[in-house]
Amino acid sequence: MKKFGTLMLAAAALALGMGAATAAETTIRIATEGAYPPFNQKNADGTLSGFDVDIANALCEKMKAKCTIVAQDWDGIIPGLLAKKYDAIVASMSITEERKKTIDFSDKYYNTPARFAVGKTSGITDVSPEGMKGKTIGAQSSTIHANYLEAKYKGTATIKLYATIDEANADLAAGRIDAHLADSIVELAFLDGKDGGCCAFAGPDFKDPAFFGDGVGVGLRKEDGKLKAEINAAIKAILADGTYKKLNDKYFPFSIY
Repeated sequence: MKKFGTLMLAAAALALGMGAATAAETTIRIATEGAYPPFNQKNADGTLSGFDVDIANALCEKMKAKCTIVAQDWDGIIPGLLAKKYDAIVASMSITEERKKTIDFSDKYYNTPARFAVGKTSGITDVSPEGMKGKTIGAQSSTIHANYLEAKYKGTATIKLYATIDEANADLAAGRIDAHLADSIVELAFLDGKDGGCCAFAGPDFKDPAFFGDGVGVGLRKEDGKLKAEINAAIKAILADGTYKKLNDKYFPFSIY
């Protein structure tokens, strides 16, 4: 009986150990920027919030995974993923061919166009490269918007890049730059805010997939195919059961999917 009891205890311990391993496997570390409202931002108490954060938590709930969400500066967000500081990026990262050379992506979870914002008294209506000749245009560095400016406006306009979108908007409001190219939803939040009365949208939407990609997805390491499949299934699930619409409506008066 003692031997049987010992075997039973050993089996129970093994089961507990396997359970702990399983729990560890379902712990996912997620990075977001924390400086891109209303998609992700840091609150006064240091916590993270925004559409990206809510989407990340909803995906984790569907996957029945325990998730930890951390802030990471934008310039280091892909290197941090590759260095295995975290397992996924949920930070309004557009799916582009250039980024797909380095990392993989889930299916999209939203898609919005880029637009120029300009000073209301600037008189700028033509935002083509010729129309912006001699102007100074801002964008957040290491973004699709910066890449577009470098490809289309370099040599015509002066391009000024910023660490965060808030810094670019501050310079636009102060008149230190003539225009700012950014995601239209993010820029709308600025224009509707207390400091945005200075400025307005000018020109058309910019949607060229060669520069602006195929929407925003979850960034992943190329070798993490299992996690990608689980996240894609979770995206489909939140779209189907109304969770996505509820989160969309919390932040935006129209669908951004």
